[in-house]
Amino acid sequence: MFTGIIEEIGKVTEFVKLSDGARIKVSCSKVLENTNIGDSISVNGCCQTVVEIASSYFICDLSKETLTVTNFSGIKIGTNVNLERALTPTTRLGGHIVQGHIDCVGRFILHEKLSDFYNMTFEVPKEFVKYIVKKGSVAINGVSLTVADVKDNIFKAAVIPHTFLNTTLSQLRGNDTVNIETDILGRYVENFLLSSDNKSKIDEKFLIENGFM
Repeated sequence: MFTGIIEEIGKVTEFVKLSDGARIKVSCSKVLENTNIGDSISVNGCCQTVVEIASSYFICDLSKETLTVTNFSGIKIGTNVNLERALTPTTRLGGHIVQGHIDCVGRFILHEKLSDFYNMTFEVPKEFVKYIVKKGSVAINGVSLTVADVKDNIFKAAVIPHTFLNTTLSQLRGNDTVNIETDILGRYVENFLLSSDNKSKIDEKFLIENGFM
């Protein structure tokens, strides 16, 4: 479990494709503190298990599923990645609940620099738009962001200068792919409402009338 508050930008120094997955080596420093083999680190939003660790890097094995649902299959040596260690019971939840389970690969369109923050525009596959709501949360390459607006399968995320400059968001260029994780709470609500044995009076009309939609 993560918060979406990035601790450090690391660099991919090795990426080897295997018969049924891949192995990735990431150069870094801060996230290595108090990290052991078997611990989890979010790499561009994807929860990965540390299988090897040294003073300046860690190594993870990527499953075939990870390569399928993320943009890791096209990652290159030298690519910068957002890193975050798994939260502890005493960690401040400054972002939102991020599992590190990527839902889909999206596309970065552009960023607009406003007076005191940035608006960043992304495109997602249409089947995932329903999980992205205005003023809700979304994790992009592991960064917890607030949704500013949604139209069709395009959404804007509001980004403060600190987040923009201290993550890889500032390095995105038009048509770059990004890993997207939608808010898990929305998925639980959907599953509950659509379940065959649900006798709740909560429906779309109820949500609209009470300002949730």
